[in-house]
Parts: sequence; C-alpha cells; structure tokens
Amino acid sequence: MPSLCLRAFAKINLGLRILARRPDGYHEIRTVYQAISLADRLRVSLGGRRGGIEVRADDPCIPQGPGNLVYRACEAWRRARRNGRAIRVDIEKRIPAASGLGGASSDAAAAFLALERLAGDRLAPAARYELTAGLGSDVPFFLEGGRALGCGRGEEVYALPSLPSRRCLVVWPGFAQSTAEAYAAAGSQLTTGREGLSMYSFGKWPQFPWVDWGPAENDFEGVAFARWPELARLKRRLIRAGAEVASLTGSGSAVYALFASSRQMARASQLIPKAWQVFPTKTLVRAEYHRRIFVH
Repeated sequence: MPSLCLRAFAKINLGLRILARRPDGYHEIRTVYQAISLADRLRVSLGGRRGGIEVRADDPCIPQGPGNLVYRACEAWRRARRNGRAIRVDIEKRIPAASGLGGASSDAAAAFLALERLAGDRLAPAARYELTAGLGSDVPFFLEGGRALGCGRGEEVYALPSLPSRRCLVVWPGFAQSTAEAYAAAGSQLTTGREGLSMYSFGKWPQFPWVDWGPAENDFEGVAFARWPELARLKRRLIRAGAEVASLTGSGSAVYALFASSRQMARASQLIPKAWQVFPTKTLVRAEYHRRIFVH
C-alpha cells in the first residue's frame, strides 16, 4: 500500500475583520493568513484495490471516522475522481484542536495533496478550489500556504507577497473556543446581507497588513477577552516584552506573538503561565511551505 508522509502546517491570522452576516448564514470576513512551522504529521496510504476509508489519530479527542474533516476530504476526493481504492490516514496531532490555528483544515488539505500525488491525478484548479472550499473555510489557504488575503467566509484566497521570516511564539491556554459560538457573539450586532462588499472592503479598518506584519486587530478578541481576561493580560505582556505583533488567532483561544529575534522570543516565553502550552515556531514563506510539506 503506497504511502506518503506530510506535514500539515498551522496558520495564524494577521488581523481578522467581520464585516456582515450573509444571506447564506455565514459571515463575510477579511483576514490575512500566515503559515507557521508548527505542524501535525500525516501518513496517507492509498490501496491498490477497492476498500473503505480509515482515519486514525493519536489524540483520543480527535474523531476517527466521518466526523473528522480528513475523512470528509478523502470522501470528496474519491467522489471527484471516481476512485474507490482503500485509503488510510494516520495523524500525529501537535496543533491544538479548536485553537484558531487551523489544524483540522490543514490536515484535510494535506490528505488531499497526498491523494493527488499518490494517484498521479491532479484536479483542475477550479474543481480543486470548489472541492476544498466545500470542506471548510480555511482549507483552500492550506493548498497555497505562505501569506494570503482571505475574503468571503475565508475561502477566497489571494496570494500576498511574503515578508521576511519572523519568530512566532504560539500560546495555547488549554481551553477550546467554539467557532460557531464565537461568530454568534462577535456578529450579533451586524446587519444581514450588506451589499457591495468586495475584496477591498475592510469596514472601519483603515490600516491593513498589506506590506508589514501589523496591525493585527481581530474582531474575536472582544469575545474571547471578555470570557477569558487572562488572554488579554497575556497579549499586553507579550507586547511589553518586545513583540512586533501580538493577537488572538482566528476565533481563538490561541494567542501568538511575532519577534524579530529568537532571544526576544525566549525571554517572552518565560512570561507564560506554567500550565499553558507554548510553541516556539516561525513564519513560513510560500516557497518554504511547499518545500517542507512532503517529508522525504
């Protein structure tokens, strides 16, 4: 059963603006995605004969069957390619679940890329986008990596020029944030179906991180920091420690900070509560992202 080993990299959000509730029930957002080197590991195997889909994770909290986004990615790929061969995916989790770091979406994208390579059968770009966007809002970004503008519900991805690499300290406090609940709370004051939104619409966000690392204002911070004031205190601490940017990522609950040097990051890591998980990592430019996805 031929197999491939891959890294499924995490992402941070360099700012996130919620613009409006859409007629389809989703929220219109603008964000800048940035890939980082924190990663899960996947081994994807494609059998020579017809069979089922098997997904296993080393974290017992991760769904093993159809509830796993990787499983759904495998199902979608099989339908699109009319390929009934057996698939097995083994996942080593390192990205915390429900943290805003995109672990499930990245795992799904990595499995999709592995199946394309194992089968020697790549979808056309439009079909590829439609399939992955249907799986989840962040999944299309993880096919591209690097730094990108996210529009729509996040699934519309536009590549942005890479910035010089930065050290990135990711802190996960150990509690999860429900994305659906966070959107409900953050979007409760928004109007429905605002017209005329385009990729250049940023609401009251006059500065946007086009050519620099900041600013990184995240509309979910009001929700998360009201629920967990210790996260707001952590952000202030990281900024005082010299972070160029510090912010909640996605809907939370992870917080990240970018530093120009590993020494600054090491000093800042001493300020984190002992019970919280700390991940020293770095930003990835697009070329490095693609070079490192497949483990040789």
